[in-house]
Amino acid sequence: MAELMNKVRTLFMGTPDFSVPCLEKLLTMEQLAVVGAVTQPDKPRGRGKKLTPSPVKVSAKKNNLPVYQPVRIKNDEDFLRQLREEIRPELIIVVAFGQILPAEVLNLPEYGCVNVHASLLPKYRGAAPMQRVIMDGENITGVTTMLMDIGLDTGDMLEKSQLTIGPDMTLEELHDALSLQGAELMKTTIEKILDGTVVRTKQDDSLSCYAKMIEKDTGAIDWSRTTAEIHNLVRALDSAPGAFTSLGEEKYKIWRTKPADLSADGKAPGDILRADGKGLLVKTGDGVIEVLELQAPAKKRMKAADYLRGHALELPAKFE
Repeated sequence: MAELMNKVRTLFMGTPDFSVPCLEKLLTMEQLAVVGAVTQPDKPRGRGKKLTPSPVKVSAKKNNLPVYQPVRIKNDEDFLRQLREEIRPELIIVVAFGQILPAEVLNLPEYGCVNVHASLLPKYRGAAPMQRVIMDGENITGVTTMLMDIGLDTGDMLEKSQLTIGPDMTLEELHDALSLQGAELMKTTIEKILDGTVVRTKQDDSLSCYAKMIEKDTGAIDWSRTTAEIHNLVRALDSAPGAFTSLGEEKYKIWRTKPADLSADGKAPGDILRADGKGLLVKTGDGVIEVLELQAPAKKRMKAADYLRGHALELPAKFE
């Protein structure tokens, strides 16, 4: 019993798949007593709009952890009271939770609220750092652990870990790599906090940029942009929500592309240069790009060449 009492009471806050490795890593740390998980309320999903729990809730239930789902923490007096009087966390770990925490929560735990953020702060603060870093053509990203304050990703940095972004790396691939990397960095950070060796570094606001949320129209392809910019947009939005373009009245999602070493003098951006079983080539603002995977209306995602064997496009044709 004395050994259990000496463990640090730790509360986890997170919601999507990205958060799950951190929660599961916490449960392996002998210094901690994980007292529960806070996550977003169940949401209706799919055609039947069935209420579906978050990935963090699923993991927490699997590990027999108490789960708390306040709609808005800052307005939920019952949950705030429960947090102070019953849960009594000494450390709070936050990973893609999805709500802004009020000062009352940030100031409650003895060891503070530690956030695992999927960028090398102070760059790419905000909601969509993984998408934006690919979209911008960056070669390096990583994970930062941060002691949270009332600003948006502005707290003192604790630890960092870098990761190289390959030229064809997609959002899904980056997400999975940073999710695992974040769990390891979180563990290292907590160990340093508990043994008193962690170093706090203030962020230089002049070096920051904001990774704004991905909207429905973010994926619209502007074919007058460079080949590199279009390629980066496509891989930044794979596997969700997807880049898209229009051919006449129909909208196509573009899932995978590859820069093509071809010239297309006299052609305009968006002009389709080839569309058959050998592939799909499109003129860009500065060259040509090959569409490797697409999704036609009411169809599944598939290789462009396979789709076009059965749905050849009559040229000339143009993506808008």
